[in-house]
Amino acid sequence: FQFFNLIPLLTVEENLLLPLDLNGLADDKGVARARALLDRVGLAGRGDSFPERLSGGEQQRVAIARALIHDPALILADEPTGNLDADTAAGVLDLLDTLAREAGRTVLMATHSREVIGVADRIFTIERGALVERPRC
Repeated sequence: FQFFNLIPLLTVEENLLLPLDLNGLADDKGVARARALLDRVGLAGRGDSFPERLSGGEQQRVAIARALIHDPALILADEPTGNLDADTAAGVLDLLDTLAREAGRTVLMATHSREVIGVADRIFTIERGALVERPRC
């Protein structure tokens, strides 16, 4: 989520619905899911806004919601809290944790944040080109 890749000519809701639309799934259920995801990332009521009107943190949350629109089994999150204030970051981490624990999703997260590392079930680092599992502290 370091690069949000939101389409500036589309509203927030349209950006969320684009992946569904490309797969022929942008129906009323898709719209309801998009609005529910916006609510979950703290952007309820911002669906009609354009990306340029959003802060960097808000754009990041739209990108996160868009990544979740298809309810993927595997969520790859690259610095998902990088541009967020502490409270919003906690909300995003809570959402990812809920998806992992309650919805049975796998979340693979890359981060440099010790706070984010603290919520992980397993921790890996890359050392000299090798993936090494580290104990939780």
